[in-house]
Amino acid sequence: MSIVVNQLTKIYGKQKAVDNISFDVNQGDILGFLGPNGAGKSTTMKIATGYLPPSEGSVTIDGFDIVKQSKQARAVIGYLPEHNPLYLDMYVHEYLGFIASLHHIKGNLRKSRIAEMIQLCGLTLEQNKKIGSLSKGYRQRVGLAQALIHDPSVLILDEPTTGLDPNQLAEIRGLIKQISKNKTVILSTHIMQEVKALCNRVIIIDQGKIVADDLVEKLISTKSQALHVEFGASFQAGFIQDQQQFKFKPLGGTKYEVSASLNEDIREKLFKLASEKGWVILSMQLIEQDLEQIFYNLTNRKSDVGDIQ
Repeated sequence: MSIVVNQLTKIYGKQKAVDNISFDVNQGDILGFLGPNGAGKSTTMKIATGYLPPSEGSVTIDGFDIVKQSKQARAVIGYLPEHNPLYLDMYVHEYLGFIASLHHIKGNLRKSRIAEMIQLCGLTLEQNKKIGSLSKGYRQRVGLAQALIHDPSVLILDEPTTGLDPNQLAEIRGLIKQISKNKTVILSTHIMQEVKALCNRVIIIDQGKIVADDLVEKLISTKSQALHVEFGASFQAGFIQDQQQFKFKPLGGTKYEVSASLNEDIREKLFKLASEKGWVILSMQLIEQDLEQIFYNLTNRKSDVGDIQ
């Protein structure tokens, strides 16, 4: 495993920002790490890069403990933070040379790595420009180049496409796909299209806990837990206030959109509930949900009528 997170906890005062989470990531995976604001995403990534110490648990990168073997672990990580920390008064070529020197890359290898990153990241025409004069898209390219210049095996990207226009977005997506072929990538983002376009696996974290961890296609297929249901006259809307497993969204009359976050077929659970309550189900249709709706269902703690989990 390239990355192993084991029972990781981070506490700030009385608040658990990260609450006993565990997961691992294999080489070649592009993991989408998702969650609402304040869910613990950035804290987890900062711990994984050695920027913050954990309160409990451990993170290993290529077999190196991020606390006990911090120098070795950080040497195999490429990191692009959410707010790309560039020296705006430096020229692109100069900046990459500076970053290479921090990684103790010298001589001909230094020259070749700078040239390779400039070509790979599409910076040939910009290499002699000051970073401060570049567009947001090209600054992100420079950020990726600095994260890659020492040829890390693990790449951690925190909101790498925020603020980019559609053309820049497509270019950065293509670049991330290209460079991820022989690396392990963790990508944190709020943009669900990014996950569908780039990632083969997704973890969703909420209130410091992992609420979903699966392949993207499998998550969509197994978490598409929503139905359009028409109940018979025996259905009484007041009962739904007592339900802890389901959301009932009124569609008019005795028709409802029924949804839930379950690890088993929602239809079977609803039939059982209907039998217990004496409801008659006249029709039922499974609704295909996209990743945005699944994310909402897993992380939103409000419902339209009744409360849910």
